[in-house]
Amino acid sequence: MRAVVQRVSRARVVVDGTVTGEITTGPLILIGVGHNDTSAVPAALAEKIANLRIFEDDQQKMNRSLLDVKASALVVSQFTLYGDARGQRRPSFVAAAPSEQAKKLYEQFADALRNLGITVATGVFGAMMSVELVNEGPVTILLDSDKTF
Repeated sequence: MRAVVQRVSRARVVVDGTVTGEITTGPLILIGVGHNDTSAVPAALAEKIANLRIFEDDQQKMNRSLLDVKASALVVSQFTLYGDARGQRRPSFVAAAPSEQAKKLYEQFADALRNLGITVATGVFGAMMSVELVNEGPVTILLDSDKTF
């Protein structure tokens, strides 16, 4: 799995003119599922993100985690995180998981965050979504379960 984690002061997802998920302070987490991902990956990545120290303490240092600040998370599926544009102009998405596998692991990821006590809002898997956000800092962290970056 790949994740783009952005610290936001607000974010929301709109599908067909309807808000499907919305948060104030917390992380917007864009999730891509790779075809080699297994059911063990979502819980491990959720644990990593929940404990990632990207929120400021009283000294304005990034020392607090999502669990520490008790914020909500907005989780949005994004298969394009597995786009490979090396050597061509049109990205290839062959490394992305098939839809059925991706949806299952995406839902397991959101559930794993919930099991850690985090309130989770989501987009709509497979839908054309408009994602609106205010990135604070700006703070943006890239994570990959295969640790390629």
